[in-house]
Amino acid sequence: MMQKFSISVIMPALNEEKNIIAAIDNTLAVFDTLSLEGEIAVINDGSADKTPDLIKQKMETDKRIRMINHDRPMGIGASFWDGVDNANGDIVLMIPGDNENNSIETLRYVGLLEHVDIVIPFTFNKNVRSLLRNILSSLYLFIINFTFRTNFHYTNSTVIYRRSILKQFTHRESSFFFQTDILIRLAKMGYLFAEVPYSLGVRKGGKSKAVSFSSFLKVAGGYLRIVKDIYFKKEERLKKYKFSADSISLKRYKDSGILQ
Repeated sequence: MMQKFSISVIMPALNEEKNIIAAIDNTLAVFDTLSLEGEIAVINDGSADKTPDLIKQKMETDKRIRMINHDRPMGIGASFWDGVDNANGDIVLMIPGDNENNSIETLRYVGLLEHVDIVIPFTFNKNVRSLLRNILSSLYLFIINFTFRTNFHYTNSTVIYRRSILKQFTHRESSFFFQTDILIRLAKMGYLFAEVPYSLGVRKGGKSKAVSFSSFLKVAGGYLRIVKDIYFKKEERLKKYKFSADSISLKRYKDSGILQ
């Protein structure tokens, strides 16, 4: 029998009045379809439109929804970490409020947390994005894998984490680089993960905030910080196999004889 997990979906939203209700409804429907115990923590990241009002109306109809407000935009990474700190579930994942993601494409894989501590979806329908976006994504991934000697298929998706393993982080990226930063650090520590295919949808309204000069500068800053931490800080290199107590990775390393 599959272990029963409690799930916190962290849903950042910045000026998503055209998409937020559809994103919430989709996630709630998937909870019901898959018989999952879950909550949605919507992070209103300083929206200047009707996004917070729409969330409040939705909260009145379903107790599984709650909202955390930022007075000003703080970034998608900061929104994620705020959600982690306030999550009630033992499993956390981010599903953006732009409604590009059908939650079932990620939540169908929750059961893999019986075997690994992280589940990383990668997009198999890249055709839904522009040629330029795909070129930039491929170049970004090449740089990440080459620099850190990893072999990720994708690092900016709706990753599922055992929440306890995120408590070890003292450094928290606030930009779009946050997910890549987390995955590199956890992989270097030895945490086991599974990569799974998922289908990405298309934004129905509004404009993506992912590709901009400002975002590029913040991502570049995050990249340089982790290069310094991984290759020039001795304490970072000594963290391998320092697992959280309830980590599946710890159990599997012990079962395999790698750790005593």
